Parts: sequence; C-alpha cells; structure tokens
Amino acid sequence: MNYIQLTKENIDKEHLCCATSNKLGTAAKRAWLKQQLDQGLYFLKGDVSGKVFIEAMPVEKAWLPIIGNNYMIIDCFWVSGKYQGCGYGKELLAKLIDQAKAEGKSGLAAITSAKKMPFLSDPVFLKANGFVLADSWAPFELAALPFDDQPLPAFNCSKAPEGLCLYYTAQCPFTAQYAPLFKKIADENNIPMTLIHIDTFEKAKACPSPVTTYALFKDGCFVTNEIYSEKKIKSFLGI
Repeated sequence: MNYIQLTKENIDKEHLCCATSNKLGTAAKRAWLKQQLDQGLYFLKGDVSGKVFIEAMPVEKAWLPIIGNNYMIIDCFWVSGKYQGCGYGKELLAKLIDQAKAEGKSGLAAITSAKKMPFLSDPVFLKANGFVLADSWAPFELAALPFDDQPLPAFNCSKAPEGLCLYYTAQCPFTAQYAPLFKKIADENNIPMTLIHIDTFEKAKACPSPVTTYALFKDGCFVTNEIYSEKKIKSFLGI
C-alpha cells in the first residue's frame, strides 16, 4: 500500500480517514490537525478511502496529561474494515518508529488498557510489538517502546470533578456532534451537567483523564471514553 504523510500543503485535499459525513466534525478535526502540524504532528495514512492511519505527537506538545521527555505519543492508530489483518498496522507502526528514530526520539508511547477499549490502541498488538507498561490510571495504561535509557513517560492527571462532567476535544470528528448533544439532552431534562470543550493545550494538560478526546465523569469517578450515541446518552441519563 502507498502511504501519504499529511502536510500543510496537502491537508485540505486529503481524506482524513476517520472523518464522517458530519461536516462540522470534519472541519473541526482538519483545523485541529493544521494547528498541530506546527507542533510536530506526524500523521501517516494509507492512500485509500478508509481507516488506515497513525497519528502521533511529541509528548511535550501532546494534548494529553502525560509528562515525559523526547517521546512520541500515539494519539490515534486505526486500521479497520477490509484493511484489517493485512499487515498495514505493522507497516504504519514501523514507519512511525523510523520517523521517531530519524528525529532522535527516545521512544514511542500509547494510551491503551488491560482489556481492549474503544478508541484506544490494541494492548495485545502493542505488547507483541515490544511495548511495555510505563504507567497506569485505571482503566487506562500507558504503554511505551523505549529506544534508549530515557525515563519512561507517565500520566499526570488532575483531580476529577464532582457532578456530571464531559470533557472533549476536536481531535476526533465524532465529538463535535455527540458531545454538545449530550449537554442538550441533559439540559432538556433538567439534569445538571458541565460540558468542557478542551480547546487549548493548557486545558488538555489539566484534564483529569488520560484521554482528552472524550472523557465522561460522574461524581468524581471516570465513566467512559466511548462517544455515546443519542440512544446511549438517554440510557445513561435514565431517560
């Protein structure tokens, strides 16, 4: 398969892989990517109209509450549909490793979990490719693939909020539709809720969850990073 690296020159014309029919979400994702290209974003995609891509950032610039030095953090890694099981995931990871080493990085890291969770890298795949446990924040784990003896990165989450609270970013095109919908349904049913759009690097670093794309909390406890559909929102709220 041919691969394409996103740049400022081609980002407006290239398919974003995870983009949906929701124009608002796609536009928000594209704008977020443009902003991150200046911060060292590496986005490599298959030259197909499908989900075959890997997205990574320097840990110092990543919109995640992770501390570390000279690591690349995998933001999103997705191979789906007919492209699964064809070795494209290994190819994407190998190309990212080559890129990171060419930049003199000390290793790679990715947020995962002991059991497979939505929107996270597969823990079995990462372990099979040499990743080791660097840190944990239940139910999340931080897996690392060190290239040298630099200390492994670690989670640095803030205190969880009280009440019902949803954090989200524009990194995922699905959130532009479903995060505000959650707030709308809660408001219509007089259910107190706080919706926090993480729209700056500083807000992301201060997030109480290792995952910033979509993180739902209730009374100080993490609930899920799954982007709830309207049906699941209503079920969760007991409507």
